[in-house]
Amino acid sequence: MRLFKPRSLLGRMLLLTLLAVLLAQGLSSIIWLSQLRATQLEGLVTSARSLAHSMAASVSYFRSLPLAYRPLVLDQLRSMGGTRFFVSLNDKPLGMQLLEPTARKTAVIDAVSAVLRTQLGSDVDISVTFVSPDDLRIFNSGLKLDELPRSWAHYALTLEPVNPPVLVTQIRLGPTEWLYIASLLPEPYTTLEEEGLPAQQIWFIALTSGFLLLFIGVLVHWQSRPLKRLARAARELSLGEVNNEPPMDGGGSEVVEVARALNAMRERISRYLTERSQLFSAISHDLRTPITRLRLRVELLDDPALEAKFGRDLDELELLVKGALQCVKDTDIHENIERVDLDQVLDCLVEPYLAPQGNGRVTLQGKARRPYAGKPLAIKRCIGNLIDNALKYGDRAHLSIHDDAQAFVLYVDDEGPGVPEQRLQKVFEPHFRLAGTQQGYGLGLGIARNIAHSHGGEVTLQNLPAGGLRVTLVLPRKTV
Repeated sequence: MRLFKPRSLLGRMLLLTLLAVLLAQGLSSIIWLSQLRATQLEGLVTSARSLAHSMAASVSYFRSLPLAYRPLVLDQLRSMGGTRFFVSLNDKPLGMQLLEPTARKTAVIDAVSAVLRTQLGSDVDISVTFVSPDDLRIFNSGLKLDELPRSWAHYALTLEPVNPPVLVTQIRLGPTEWLYIASLLPEPYTTLEEEGLPAQQIWFIALTSGFLLLFIGVLVHWQSRPLKRLARAARELSLGEVNNEPPMDGGGSEVVEVARALNAMRERISRYLTERSQLFSAISHDLRTPITRLRLRVELLDDPALEAKFGRDLDELELLVKGALQCVKDTDIHENIERVDLDQVLDCLVEPYLAPQGNGRVTLQGKARRPYAGKPLAIKRCIGNLIDNALKYGDRAHLSIHDDAQAFVLYVDDEGPGVPEQRLQKVFEPHFRLAGTQQGYGLGLGIARNIAHSHGGEVTLQNLPAGGLRVTLVLPRKTV
């Protein structure tokens, strides 16, 4: 089973905070509960010993009475009512269904037995057990508690609405005489069950966790807003929106330091783009003049063969210059980020190739869900290069769109021979062309990929199993 792993900073902080709170509160509650149970057990044993001393005093009193007076004293005690114990004389120990032993019950039985044997003698037959009130037997006849008059035993052995277990002690006084003593432990030790965490403690943990999560959530949300603005500024930087405005205006000192570094980087990139544009403009001007001058001189040559050789060299040199300038021109597109209707862009690009005038060389399936935030001309040039490349080397281009909340994906499939696997990345390099394909400058895929990269996207190639090449353009969605 996969663990739940939030992706956002807020979700991860809340999850870690919740785990830390639950772990800390759980450990502290376990320690507190163990100490509470130890304290309760100590108080329970103390109360049991006090109860055992009272039992021992009652047994000593009955021992001191003549045999004929013992039933009379018992009748007087039952008539008075309100005594701590229910006492009876039986000719044998009564058999009853005992309760399941627990740590607390065992501790009480051991404490009562130890006090009674110490007070009455170690050779006395003593039986100490816990019995449920529903299974309690009183006399030799096996009468239940509910069958007796309420004044006899109910006040001593019931504690409504609680139904606590009854401590039954049976002590041999003579060969055919057993003293029967039934009693309840005093409050708060009547139930003898080890309780879990109190409801108040659980509510305290829940409220503490809730308030802490709320505080952490507000804090992280407050601190993450500058990071989101910083990420948006970096994303706009990748799209070419270089300006001198600060990407954010708040946050901690670390975030402010990163923002300053990003501003400095934007300034350097702006200077670099300006200098590169000026450099290539100068190169264009400087190279075209000597190439033109050389062509004029070549035409003055008397040797036609030598003239043809020089002409080929100059054509190749001019092709290289034009290719380099076109690469810079196509990738360095200075546009503002706008809402681009991708459906309209695709319709404009594929319309010339649709049937009947285009013989159905291009097909299009799917629609874009909504506008895309990007550079209109750059995106049009990127997709146009992919379509031209498919038509140039694969005769036909089959376009399909998959658009969702994360990204706009365009698949361009052709019917050509494909590209060898070891050269799938090589074809993106400038001026690289496969054997037998000498048309163009070999820049189309590289330019398309550079434009996709400037939008945070990617262009990948894949040979289709049935033949042909699939070019996949992925443009991630951003806030429009």
